[in-house]
Amino acid sequence: MWRERRPPPPLLLIVAGAALLVIGAALASAPPEAALKVGFYHETCPIAEDVVLAEMRLILMEDATVAPALLRMHYHDCFVQGCDGSIMLRSRKKGKAERDAVPNRSMRGYDAVERIKARVETVCPLTVSCADIIAMAARDAVYLSHGPWYDVETGRRDGNVTVAEYVENDLPPPDSNIVDVKTFFSVKSLNSKDIAVLFGCHSIGTSHCGAIQKRLYNFTGNMDQDPSLDPAYAAELRKLCPPPRPGGDDDGAGGEGKVKVPLDPGSNYTFDLSYYRHVLATGGLFQSDGSLLHDPVTKGYVEKVAKAASPDEYYADFAAAMVKMGRTDVLVGDLGEIRPTCGIFVD
Repeated sequence: MWRERRPPPPLLLIVAGAALLVIGAALASAPPEAALKVGFYHETCPIAEDVVLAEMRLILMEDATVAPALLRMHYHDCFVQGCDGSIMLRSRKKGKAERDAVPNRSMRGYDAVERIKARVETVCPLTVSCADIIAMAARDAVYLSHGPWYDVETGRRDGNVTVAEYVENDLPPPDSNIVDVKTFFSVKSLNSKDIAVLFGCHSIGTSHCGAIQKRLYNFTGNMDQDPSLDPAYAAELRKLCPPPRPGGDDDGAGGEGKVKVPLDPGSNYTFDLSYYRHVLATGGLFQSDGSLLHDPVTKGYVEKVAKAASPDEYYADFAAAMVKMGRTDVLVGDLGEIRPTCGIFVD
């Protein structure tokens, strides 16, 4: 069973390197040696994944809420200019960076990535990219939240371009309908099944009232509520999230307010199938969650997983979808760079 899978024991990659499987090329034009693959650091930093996992264990022991934050970071990184670690770069006078764009205002986990990066740098200087660390940390976040272990392809290099405006152009907002969601995902070569699978990331974590106030209080611009939202669940949400105050910014559009709302009530720090049951029963927290029920493919998948007796099939689908997303517009070979500090430009 997927739940019983465990990461390889330390240094297993050293003795099993000959058996490592190349999963696929990141770019059609990239030479074979520049391809993403499982075990990319076998020769240059064989303990890279062990170091990342060990540090992630310590980080989540200190603060379990970092797990969904790092999973979200990987998604936000990949959807904006590809999986290149550019989400980590800090703004400069030349322009505002991705991390300071409105959809990323509530993003957490930057310190965790820098902490992991610093640890990796002590054993393998200027070898492992920030983009790969984010991908590995996201996988470990799922695994340490009682989800599946899966092999992560590595070999990404870091991008040095970060533009805040790209974030709002490339990330579907939480109030997206299914047509919009499919459009955003199709640009990244992700299909309807991938959408339904990857939305399972909402099995862990919380959001803020700003992301759902429109759905609760002004769905069509007539001070109404989304009719597809279960009334009892909506009543619970309205207790947590009062109507927005005119000019108030405590739970504004950036979703950076103080009130936290679980994405998967009762199971928001355990990676399991209850998210799909929650969506099927209530319409989910975000409008985009509920939109999965408005398309035959995504609805069929939600219904299948919600009724599944075992998580095995979903876990296999999730692993495949995460690997697929992780190949989005990556920089490999001689492209990009390896930064010693993820948030600082190499000038």
